[in-house]
Amino acid sequence: MRVRDLSLALLTVAIWGSNFVVMKLGLRGLPPLLFCAMRFGFAAFPVVLLVRHPKLPWQRVAAWGMAQFAVQFGFLLTGLKLGMAAGLSSIVMQLQAFFTIGLAWAVLREKARPVQLLGAAVALAGMGVVALNLQQRTTLIGLLLLIAGAVSWAVANVLARRIGPVNAVALASWASLYACVPLLLMSLVFEGAGTDLQALRGMDANSWLVVAFQAYPATLFGFGVWSVLMRRYPAAQIAPFTLLVPISGMICATLVLHEPLQGWKLLAGAMVVSGLALNQIPSLHHRLLARRA
Repeated sequence: MRVRDLSLALLTVAIWGSNFVVMKLGLRGLPPLLFCAMRFGFAAFPVVLLVRHPKLPWQRVAAWGMAQFAVQFGFLLTGLKLGMAAGLSSIVMQLQAFFTIGLAWAVLREKARPVQLLGAAVALAGMGVVALNLQQRTTLIGLLLLIAGAVSWAVANVLARRIGPVNAVALASWASLYACVPLLLMSLVFEGAGTDLQALRGMDANSWLVVAFQAYPATLFGFGVWSVLMRRYPAAQIAPFTLLVPISGMICATLVLHEPLQGWKLLAGAMVVSGLALNQIPSLHHRLLARRA
C-alpha cells in the first residue's frame, strides 16, 4: 500500500474505534433505529443537494447503502442497546474481515492463503472467549445481532469491489439517503412515533454533537475512504485493517465509559489482533519480493 493510503486506513479505523463509545453515549437518549436514521439523514443532507448521484444504477448504490449502513448499524445499535459493552462490541464487529475473505473467495474468486485461514480461526476462537463469558441472555442476543451486523458489513465490502471508480463522497451521501428512509420507517413501526417524538424533544447539545460525529467523520469520511481502499486493493489486504478498531475502541471505552478491562476481554482482543497479524503476512511477503525484484 502507498503511504497515503496506509495513513488513511489507520485514521479511519481510529475514528471507527472511538465511534463505539459515541454510539453508546447517543443511545442514552435515543432509540437505536431512530438514532441510526438520524445519522444517515445528516450524512445525506445537504450533501446530496451539492453532489450528483454516482454514475451507477441507483439499485447498486442502494444495495451497498442498505448493507453498509441500514442493516449493519441497525443490528449494531440494537445490540448495544441490549447491553453489549462498547469496547467489546468493537472486537465482535471485526469478524467482518473474515466474512469478507470468505465472501470474496465465493463471489470474486479471490483465494485466501492458508495463513489467512489460520488468522480467521484464531479470531473466531477469540469470539468463543467472548461468548463463554457473557452471562445475561439479552447480552447474548446482542452478541448475535452484532455478528449479523458484521456479516452485512462483509456483504457491503464485496459489493464495493464491484462498484468501480466513483466519487467517494457522492457514494457515501447517496447511499446514506437510501439507508435513511427504511430505517426511519422501521423506527416508526417498532419503536413508535410517540417514543421518537419524545426522544427528539429531549435532545440537548451533546446529543446533536453525537449525531454530527456519526454522520460526518464516521460516515462520510470513514466509509468514503473505505470504499476507495476496497476498490483499490484486494479485499483480503484491506478488510483485516479493521481488526485495529478494538484497540481504539477498548481504550476509549475504558477512558470515557469506565468499562472494566477484564482478563478475558484482553485475551479476546489479543486473539483478534493476532488474526490481523496473520492475515497481513501474505501481503507483506509479496511486497518484500516485489522490492527485491
